Amino acid sequence: METNPRSHGSPDSQDDHHRNQTKKATASGWIGSALEYYDFFIYAQAAALIFPQLFFPSGNPKVAIVASLATYGVGYVARPIGAFVLGHWGDTHGRKTVLLICMFLMGGSTMAVGLLPTYHSVGMLAPTLLVLLRLVQGFAVAGEISGASSMILEHAPFGRRGYYASFTLQGVQAGQILAAAIFLPLAYFMPEDAFNSWGWRIPFLLSAGVLFAGYIIRREVDETPAFAHEADEAAVPKSPIKEAFKHSLPDMIRVICMALMNVIPVVATIFGAAYAVQASYGIGFHKSVYLWIPVVGNIVAVVVIPYVGDLSDRIGRRIPVIVGAIGSGLLSYGYLYAISIHSVSLAFVMSLLMWGIVYQGYNGIFSSFYPELFPTRSRVSAMAIAQNIGTLITALLPALFATVAPPGSTNIPLTIGSITLGVTIIAAIAAWSARETYRIPMSQLGEPDAVPMDKAEYDRLRAQTVADEKLVKASA
Repeated sequence: METNPRSHGSPDSQDDHHRNQTKKATASGWIGSALEYYDFFIYAQAAALIFPQLFFPSGNPKVAIVASLATYGVGYVARPIGAFVLGHWGDTHGRKTVLLICMFLMGGSTMAVGLLPTYHSVGMLAPTLLVLLRLVQGFAVAGEISGASSMILEHAPFGRRGYYASFTLQGVQAGQILAAAIFLPLAYFMPEDAFNSWGWRIPFLLSAGVLFAGYIIRREVDETPAFAHEADEAAVPKSPIKEAFKHSLPDMIRVICMALMNVIPVVATIFGAAYAVQASYGIGFHKSVYLWIPVVGNIVAVVVIPYVGDLSDRIGRRIPVIVGAIGSGLLSYGYLYAISIHSVSLAFVMSLLMWGIVYQGYNGIFSSFYPELFPTRSRVSAMAIAQNIGTLITALLPALFATVAPPGSTNIPLTIGSITLGVTIIAAIAAWSARETYRIPMSQLGEPDAVPMDKAEYDRLRAQTVADEKLVKASA
């Protein structure tokens, strides 16, 4: 339950406990998201670089590559299933419980990939096991963002929900940086025989360390006050999914549409990579150069995200999301044009603007905006289901892009840029149609008759919260 700030002075023990829980919940969300997406993205790197040779028949290399990348896509297919199951669990058994389940499922399945026998050892059993573990990964990641966002949001102090919830997404970007920082040097600097034999397993097995650290942090976090209040009042629903579809379907549709913003990472890292690197498109960027674009973009995003989250606590969620959506959609034209004229430097700059900065107007805020649209009793379920359906749709976009703009096509930047802008406009319209949430009290979130707090009073109390945080930090 959101707490109003007190007058200035020495914080009492209850205030100290609230602040400590906020910090622990934020750290828990950050490291859990970092682990989940570290695991998810090292799999993506391995599926492109090494798995075709290790887990599939070597007689037809093209078939092996397609099959390997298909196992990556299987993870997205499993996400809606995980959203239904883990969302239900998070709304009926608590945020802390579901986050521990997600973390152990993801960490355990990732370590298991690092221990798998190859096709040359056990034949078709190897790809079969690989697909099963990828299904577990996709299932687990479906509950992480919604659970972690709800956990942090419900622990956040007054007027700071956007700032603290943004650390969930900062963890996502940090996990991708960590994945690249570990996997890519091994792939490029180890002797090829050693890497193919055992070196590729190292990044998967290293997730054990992050899993252990995440467990230590997450076990110290209390269940959120909002969920605890529901439990005390015997208000925990037996079927939060039914509640979500009955009472929150319009907002779930809005979230599905806003989650289509995943088109920007798709353009930047999947289609953009194929367009820039694959010889059939005739551009000829070197792979080692191009791989720095997503790495540096994520580094910039890590810096930008908390500032965007803080901004949304001052001006609201909708405006940054709308600006981020339309702005990044427009910048996609420039990014693809830079690739088409063979300009590495311009592509680098446009990617940083599109993905590292402007896209964060959406990316740094949805972790507070989405859960604020739903009531406590069905928050995790509604967000998880809607977000993962939207993300699944965007997983189909690379195939669409390759179909409408195959090698040899003319005006690829115009074609793909126009589709991208169209998708981001859909997301912007969805955000515009949603109610503003940043001044709605925690207890009224998701309620149709919720009344926002007076802006002047909200600004005064929020400023007091920030001042108290600074006072505590200065005295620490």
